[in-house]
Amino acid sequence: MSDKILQALMQLFAIIAKVDLEEFEKNKHLTSKQGKQIISDFLMSELSTRDVENYLEVFDKYLNTTRNTLIKKSKSQKRTSLHSVKVLRICTQINKELTQQQKIIVLVKVLEFIYSQGEISEKELDFAQTVAETFNISKEEYELIQYIAQFPRNNYFLDKENLLFCHSINIDELKNATVLKVKNITQPIIFVFIPSIQVFLVKYTGEDDLYINGRVVKTSKIHFFHSGSTLKTTKSPQIYYSYILKEIKRNISNIPEISYEVDKLSYAFNDSTFAFKNLYFATNSGNLIGIMGASGTGKTTLINVLNGNKKPTFGKVLVNGIDIHQEKHRLKGVIGHVSQDDLLISELTVFENIYYSAKLTIKDISKKELLKKIFFLLKRLNLYHVRNLKVGSLTDRILSGGQRKRLNIALELIREPHILFIDEPTSGLSSKDSENIMSLLKELCLEGKLIFTVIHQPSSEIFKLFDRLLILDLGGYLIYDGIPLNAIVHFKTHSLHSSPEHAECDLCGNVNPDQIFDLIDSKVINEYGVETENRKRTPKYWHE
Repeated sequence: MSDKILQALMQLFAIIAKVDLEEFEKNKHLTSKQGKQIISDFLMSELSTRDVENYLEVFDKYLNTTRNTLIKKSKSQKRTSLHSVKVLRICTQINKELTQQQKIIVLVKVLEFIYSQGEISEKELDFAQTVAETFNISKEEYELIQYIAQFPRNNYFLDKENLLFCHSINIDELKNATVLKVKNITQPIIFVFIPSIQVFLVKYTGEDDLYINGRVVKTSKIHFFHSGSTLKTTKSPQIYYSYILKEIKRNISNIPEISYEVDKLSYAFNDSTFAFKNLYFATNSGNLIGIMGASGTGKTTLINVLNGNKKPTFGKVLVNGIDIHQEKHRLKGVIGHVSQDDLLISELTVFENIYYSAKLTIKDISKKELLKKIFFLLKRLNLYHVRNLKVGSLTDRILSGGQRKRLNIALELIREPHILFIDEPTSGLSSKDSENIMSLLKELCLEGKLIFTVIHQPSSEIFKLFDRLLILDLGGYLIYDGIPLNAIVHFKTHSLHSSPEHAECDLCGNVNPDQIFDLIDSKVINEYGVETENRKRTPKYWHE
């Protein structure tokens, strides 16, 4: 944030601060220590320690000015009116310079600040409402933020959508809010979903330590819970962002579920060597599933069997009980596939590639309806501004790598498949393009799609987006099937690694997915201290 914005925010906090003239006469603090700590926490999230001290001095200066104004003013009505005008002027001044997330952060801190100062007046709540209205924060989002800010002072469970309670007891009376029963949570953890920024606010008032992304955070404070984040208490199991969001979305939209089951699946090449063997797993719609493994472990072959393009040697794949290899005609349009290869026609524009693909695959749709679908998809995939550009060849590029990848995905999405298979969606892309592609896939899952994707060397952010991880090893062995973060703990534990319970960095909360393959492929050291070609643990060991 710029100095101008921070100066304005310090003035805003000073105006909202509860200033009692009797306290000045008794030479007490201008505002509560708790209130000052909230301002300090807010500044610490934006600035260095040295700058925090400077802006706290700015806050004190404005607070002294407010005190002097109060001493001069005798009529509280005039004083309130004057302060309301100031709050409105300050918020209007900085409104255009803040992102929507920064506006939400400011409102959260304003409400926390107000509720930290003891008894709340209507005047103070009016100030907070003025902030919300000026920042164009909807009434619904404001009410949810106000609720979590004053909890547990309000001492009731608000029954509204976009609100989720984690508790070890049932809360049966709630019809609109989502309730998750999680063992060993004696005081509720409250999650408030803010649709405008796709982020949760979370608050816990229990006595156990609270960990977000592996770091201990303050209880009784509101924390931001971003995509890919994890949360747990000292006694509770791990809670994942994607799981919480999926439960809320399911409760609100009632997305119909698609079941997907793999039963004793094996695939052998002509020389009788197995790409994979005896696989079993079951999942359903709304999940983003990552498939990882070293080169030559059969990932692409697995994708082609799972999507119905290749017949398995043994076993079957069922979608809602229908065998995709024996009754493929019954699932027409349900499954989509985006291969590693570029399938774009270089002489056509971005729009034309999607239009002709749609005309070849979609029947019984009017031109008007088709154009509406295409333009919606172009905007969603951030391709609308390049819709009239020719795609160009791989050697004579016009589109960027990220744009080409999104366009390849668009060729499948225009058919609206319920299940999508994507082979290496981030291959050859920059880290930013990779994150954009994977965030898009995550959004599609939250709308009810089931997506399988082969992935190589994901970043910490991308790794945390997956709901489930399958890892293949040489010889066709499945050696992991479960929650991504738990994979690190699993392989550390079975490698007899020190402190196996630590999956994330204690300081930053990041994870290193490459660590998994370092553990899987760990080599035997000979008597001279040199690494040999022999692995310490075989694929069969990991499979078992």
